[in-house]
Formats: sequence, C-alpha cells, structure tokens
Amino acid sequence: LDLRDNPGGYMPAGLDVAKLFLPPKARIISEIDKTGRSRIYINEGIGSDTETPLYILVNKQTASASEIVTAALKDNHRATIVGTTTFGKGKIQNVQPLDNGSAIAVTKARYMTPNGNDINGVGITPDKESTTCSASDSVDACLSGIV
Repeated sequence: LDLRDNPGGYMPAGLDVAKLFLPPKARIISEIDKTGRSRIYINEGIGSDTETPLYILVNKQTASASEIVTAALKDNHRATIVGTTTFGKGKIQNVQPLDNGSAIAVTKARYMTPNGNDINGVGITPDKESTTCSASDSVDACLSGIV
C-alpha cells in the first residue's frame, strides 16, 4: 500500500481499509473521548486478504486515517512499514461549517493504536527506515533491497 503524501480523511474510511487486511477479531484502534471513556474498534468481518505479505510506504505527510491503517496493520503484524516517521495526527475531529463560510475543526476524541500507543504529535516509526525514497519514486524503487 502506498500511503506516502496521503493526508488521510475520515476515520471510518481508515477502519474500513484496515478491515480488508485483518483477520476477524483483530483490534484496529481504541477511541478515547474527553471523559476518558474508551471504545474499541475490532474487525467484525473477514478480511479480503489476510495472508499476502504487505508493505506500506509512508512518509511525514502520511496522516489521520492513513495512520489508522498503518498502525492497525503494523501492530497486528500484518504489514511491514517502510519509509519515514508519519505525521502524528492521533485525534478524531469533526469539521463544523461557520456562517461566514469558514469552518472549525472540533476534536471529538483521540485514538490509540492496537498496542496502546498514542501517536499524536509523534507519528508511527517505520519498521524499515528509508530516507532515500521520496514521494515521486516508484514503489519498486522504494522497496528495492527490502523485498
């Protein structure tokens, strides 16, 4: 999966992508609200492909829902992460439009990886560091010597 320069998007989309590659009952993330209550997201279905070896390419611009996918597959030993440390957006936000046409992002909760790591402001450290792989390089070039 090439998630370089992928800013993520909506949390449910990240959950859905992770489910494609995880076995049933695998933990995806835990959402912690402002009161400290935790909601655990588990793969309730059967992933489309739970056995093919996976590599995920990431960089500093990999964020949000893309980090949910990355963390879920890394912590469940489902993928090898290659690249540089990700952005570190471990918060779940809702965008609220304002009357003047602008909008405000309201933080609803934070999330923890399946292993209980808070990535906010820290990011996800790759399994294989690759500082020579830029977003314009091909997947083959980035994985050369790794796969």
